[in-house]
Amino acid sequence: MPRTPRTLAAAAALAAAALVASGCSSSDASGGEDAALDTISIQAPFLGAQPPQQGDEIETRLEEMTGKQIEVTWVPNSSYEDKTNVTLAGDQIPTVMVIQGKSPGFVKNAEAGAFWDLTDVLADYPNLTTENPEVQEAASVNGTVYGIYRARDVMRASVIVRKDWLTNLGLQMPKTTEDLANVARAFTEDDPDGNGVDDTSGLIVPKWPGSINSNSPWDVMATWFGAGNGWTERDGELVPNFTTSEWMEAVDYEKSLIDNGWVNPDYATLDSASWNEPFFQGKGGIIVDVHSRAEQIRKLFKQQDPENFQDFVDSTGNLVGPDGEMHAHPTTGYSGFLVIPKSQVRTEEQLRDVLQFLDTMASEEAQILENNGIEGVNFTVVDGKAQAIDTPEAQALTESVQSWAQLGTNVAGYVAYDPKMATDYEQAEYDERRAIEKSDLENAVYDEAAPYVSETYVLKGAQLDNIVSDARLQYLAGQIDKAALQDAVERWRSSGGDQIIAEINQLDQENS
Repeated sequence: MPRTPRTLAAAAALAAAALVASGCSSSDASGGEDAALDTISIQAPFLGAQPPQQGDEIETRLEEMTGKQIEVTWVPNSSYEDKTNVTLAGDQIPTVMVIQGKSPGFVKNAEAGAFWDLTDVLADYPNLTTENPEVQEAASVNGTVYGIYRARDVMRASVIVRKDWLTNLGLQMPKTTEDLANVARAFTEDDPDGNGVDDTSGLIVPKWPGSINSNSPWDVMATWFGAGNGWTERDGELVPNFTTSEWMEAVDYEKSLIDNGWVNPDYATLDSASWNEPFFQGKGGIIVDVHSRAEQIRKLFKQQDPENFQDFVDSTGNLVGPDGEMHAHPTTGYSGFLVIPKSQVRTEEQLRDVLQFLDTMASEEAQILENNGIEGVNFTVVDGKAQAIDTPEAQALTESVQSWAQLGTNVAGYVAYDPKMATDYEQAEYDERRAIEKSDLENAVYDEAAPYVSETYVLKGAQLDNIVSDARLQYLAGQIDKAALQDAVERWRSSGGDQIIAEINQLDQENS
């Protein structure tokens, strides 16, 4: 039987009750209410083929650094959410848990008092004091910080372009949405590969595995047009961006690209796993996604043509919108958080002990272990960057690092080594990417409702959002007209959306 939001919420309530009840016991593994925690137990996901071996060299060094014995229960990432629900409903609660998102189960447990409120204490720990308050606010639950978020690149949006086609047509990299349309037209109509055949598309878009505001190319463009990012403020009220005139203007722009034939005809069916192929095979010339995709495509060209691979891919960041301003589309800036259950950490003294442990785990020395590995074993430092060592022993340790990195918070800044790229060209491209991300961050448009959890949205938000995302695709495909698209937005509102808007704004007022 599939799990619906309602059944998830019910299960979460039971888990919350069980977890809070388990915190009422008068003794714990450490020997009493005020006893120091000699062992820190952790539950975390692993992303590689195998988890780190117990007692591996990274674990040993982290134990020496923190003065604690570390016991990690590594769980396959694919089944981590299910394992989390089981753990929260059981009596084997760890000291620290990775929580991957604001699921109904986590929210119910947090608001039932199962986890320590960290809102006012993290500033006492330099390595846990965020350098990005907007991200910490977004990671909160209705303004309360229950976990130390795991920082990720805030700015990733990128426009990736066939560099050789630009050269062939005497064009420059697009800087505005108007430029993007002009390049898409030229890449479709002006024979950019010079083969004399009408066989290219400008923009490549895949079928997107998510509903509205799931970071699809269409969603990124909506932000560029000034529609906001998810939720935005209009006339003193927070509203979904798809209720704004700027969002409709962006959809009309997107439709014009399709109607003119400047987008791959199979945009509604192209598997996102095959997104690189049309670009690499010379069937399309522009991708709107993330910077790392440009690196993936460069590697494909390098394998095919090691001597000239630098001639095929160029990339930039966010584009300037039609109002002449840049409205940069950021990520949430985090991937879950580390929470501290009250059932194992019973007193404020123990909480402070665990936070000091996590502060040390976020220090520069620990970050290098968690994100790079061990110098001289799997990497060396060249020009201030980590250059990989290519041996079986090094590769095994690097795979272990992929899992240990899941415990990295880096909220005060990433201070481990950046990678040393294989060639000067690749290093220059990587350094330029970082510079673009830093510059675009100044114009980041954050989701203004990200901290808030609407009860109605938990129950039916996903189904409601599909109303709008399905209608947008139908409008782009010419299956419905603009009036029908606007009707779909009104149907979202009348089917529960207005209640979601009311709840979000009530939460916003309570936390202002």
